Amino acid sequence: MVDPVGLTTFDIEDVAFTEVGLGCRRRALKARQGLRLWVVEMDPGAEWPHVDHHGPGGEDVLILSGELIEGERRLGPGTYMHFAANSSHRPRTETGARLYGFNLLTSATDSDDDRNA
Repeated sequence: MVDPVGLTTFDIEDVAFTEVGLGCRRRALKARQGLRLWVVEMDPGAEWPHVDHHGPGGEDVLILSGELIEGERRLGPGTYMHFAANSSHRPRTETGARLYGFNLLTSATDSDDDRNA
């Protein structure tokens, strides 16, 4: 057996969250340089508080649980979404949802504080 070197583990429930809007919470996860990882939880009936605009790095999202509505599309657990560079969307949910996602940070102006999940 090989003991892992440089491994960090944590329970996502122990990661502090930011209330992004009514019923929408984001947990910023530890990530390597140039990458922003996060988990978003949306309560039943929640809608993202604003249109989420993505820069050159785009956004990728995996639905872990619940159902997310993007436009008229209902998407369930296991659905992987790839948003291209300079895309936008405003997700909502009727049932609640938990999402895992990441953004590539493409400039010195990108940060955890000024970008939306």
